[in-house]
Amino acid sequence: MRALITGADGMLGAALHSLLLQKHQVVALGRGDVDVCDESSVYRVITELRPEVVFHLAALTDVDACELAPADARRVNAEGTQHVARASQAIGAWLVYPSSIAVFDGEKADPYTEDDPPNPANVYGHSKLAGEEAARANERHIVARSGWLFGGCEADKKFVGKILRLARRSCEIPVVVDRFGSPTYTRDFALGMIRLVEGSYIGTYHVINSGGPASRFEVACAILEYARLTGCTLLPVTSDAFPLPAPRPRMEAAASLRWPLAPLRSWRQALREYIAACMSAS
Repeated sequence: MRALITGADGMLGAALHSLLLQKHQVVALGRGDVDVCDESSVYRVITELRPEVVFHLAALTDVDACELAPADARRVNAEGTQHVARASQAIGAWLVYPSSIAVFDGEKADPYTEDDPPNPANVYGHSKLAGEEAARANERHIVARSGWLFGGCEADKKFVGKILRLARRSCEIPVVVDRFGSPTYTRDFALGMIRLVEGSYIGTYHVINSGGPASRFEVACAILEYARLTGCTLLPVTSDAFPLPAPRPRMEAAASLRWPLAPLRSWRQALREYIAACMSAS
C-alpha cells in the first residue's frame, strides 16, 4: 500500500508513520511540506504522488486556540479537509480522517456511539464535524473518532504529559473529577486506522482503547502509579476550578457499535506500556 500522511510531524503522525513503515510505502508530509488550506497545492501534491490512501492528520487540535480563532479552525479543519477529500477522490485514493468525540455535546450520561447525533459544544468540535462531512465526499472514506490521546513522551503536550511533568516538580496537583473520557494511546489509534484500511472498511468508527469511561482524576492516579511517582498528592476538584476559553463536554467517552475487529486493549494496559517506554527512553 502506498500511503500519504499529512500532519506527519504531530504526535499521532509520528506513531502512524512508524507503524506504516513496517509494511507499506509511506510519504510523510509535515506542516512545512504542504499547506492544506491551499487547494491547488493540495491537488498538485496528491496527484503527483498518487497514493492509494491518504491519512489526513493535518489539523488545529488546540481546543482553546480554536475557540479564540474560529476562522482559523474552520479554514484548517474543515476547508483543508475538503481540499484533501476532493484531491484524493480525483485519483481514487482512500481517505482516512481522524476526528474527535468532541463532535458531541457531552450531555449524555453514557459513552457516545456512532449512532448518536453530533452536537458540538465548542468551536473545535464544530470544525471537526465539518471536516467529517467534507471527508465523506470521498466515497472511500474512513472517519475515525477518538479522544484523550496520549503519546510522544517528551513531546506529549496533552494530559498525560502534563501530569508527568507536574508530578516531578509539585507536591500537589488539582485534577478534575467531573469530566469523563476514553484515554487512547496514539499507537493503538494509529494501528486501528491502518487495520480499517487494510480491511477495506468504509464509514465512521469510534477507535478507542477499551476499559472506559474514566475520569481525569482516575487517569491521573494511574499515571502516578505506573510512573512510580510517590511524592505527589492529587487533589480532586470540579472543572469549575479550571475556567477555560472553550467549554469542555462532561462526557467525552466513547463506545463502538460498528468496530469490525477485535477490541483495542484496555487504556490501563496501554498507559502502563507507554509510561514504561517513556521512562526507559529518558
